[in-house]
Amino acid sequence: MSVMPGQLPFEGVKVADFSWVGVGPKTAKYLADHGATVVRVESETRVDILRTAGPYKDAEPGPNRSHLFGDWNTSKLGLTLDLKTPEAIEVAKRLIAWADVCLESFTPGTMDDLGIGYQVAKSLNPSIIMVSTCLMGQNGPAAPFAGYGFHASAMAGFYQLTGWADLPPDGPWVAYTDTISPHFLAAAMMAAMDHRRRTGQGQHIDASQLEMSLHFLAPQIMDFNLSGRQVSRDGNRHESAAPQGAYPSRGDDQWCAISVENDEQWRSLCLAMGQPAWARDAGFQTLQERRQRHDEIDERIAAWTSGKTSKEIMDELQAVGVPAGMVQRSSGLHQDPQLKHRGFFRHLDHQEMGNVPYSGDQFKIQGYEGGPRFAAPCLGQHNEMVLKDLLGMTDDEVVELVIAGAIT
Repeated sequence: MSVMPGQLPFEGVKVADFSWVGVGPKTAKYLADHGATVVRVESETRVDILRTAGPYKDAEPGPNRSHLFGDWNTSKLGLTLDLKTPEAIEVAKRLIAWADVCLESFTPGTMDDLGIGYQVAKSLNPSIIMVSTCLMGQNGPAAPFAGYGFHASAMAGFYQLTGWADLPPDGPWVAYTDTISPHFLAAAMMAAMDHRRRTGQGQHIDASQLEMSLHFLAPQIMDFNLSGRQVSRDGNRHESAAPQGAYPSRGDDQWCAISVENDEQWRSLCLAMGQPAWARDAGFQTLQERRQRHDEIDERIAAWTSGKTSKEIMDELQAVGVPAGMVQRSSGLHQDPQLKHRGFFRHLDHQEMGNVPYSGDQFKIQGYEGGPRFAAPCLGQHNEMVLKDLLGMTDDEVVELVIAGAIT
């Protein structure tokens, strides 16, 4: 489905993206993929660490070959500026004056130290929406704390809850707060854009990764506040589901996740397993009884699942109403029939990597085709276009920036 001008919801919105790594770039990606003109500001002198992280195209490392960076920065224009030079700061000011939205994810105070903090931005562009996101927020005793989503996840309490009781904290996969905070920040940013549309007023959004992520710990926090009970690591177990776990299936390192949430599902699981004699034990008929004998049940279920493929297990159990899902690898996801049906993966041409698949949206909106519009930029790929076409600079001005070392 081709997209005609004016069909994308954020078409005409201009964004200066000074952020790096996770939260800021992923938030700006929402706008970029849906029509906004987003300029991603980087520097070769301090490359975004995602450019140094795999997976790399053809397993060949390089700052323009990381598909992790690529997946989080689609539909953006790339501009390289060395913000340690006064000439680059002047370009940054022109970019802020051009933009409707400015994102940054530096340690609090850095933008002010550079001379492009909110007050300066507001003087250049009175209706600017500036989004500042960091681990702990822009003020308070912990504001100077610098780090990544791994650290915010630990401080929020996720590491205390994920892992096994007899092992050290394992933590959720990847820098968890980097992956969940953009959903909240994007919503706040869109609300600020709507407010400006109605009033002409800009905003300065102060977004703490720690605070945005706590939403996902609401049940545990409320439980402690009401009862004083502190939940800790319990592996794949759950207080309201038994049995629950990832069970081995036929093949090398193949697994299927199963979760029995009530007695009816337990009876359905037993039926799918052929009503084995052991399952009729009177001590297995209630949730509490099954939780007490979880290890024993796990061994019995594993003996049944190990003779089947993970897809066979999933299909058989889902057919009788038992929650089950095969544990897929990335290769499996790329071939998943449901994702294929919904057109989740988009193959786009990248300047260095060639034609590669990018993740699409986790939602569909009737009336237009969303998702990545073009591949993520190589370092400095759009320098000339941004400086001349968007900011109106002359050839001589661009040459002077290169001579001054502002363009890196």
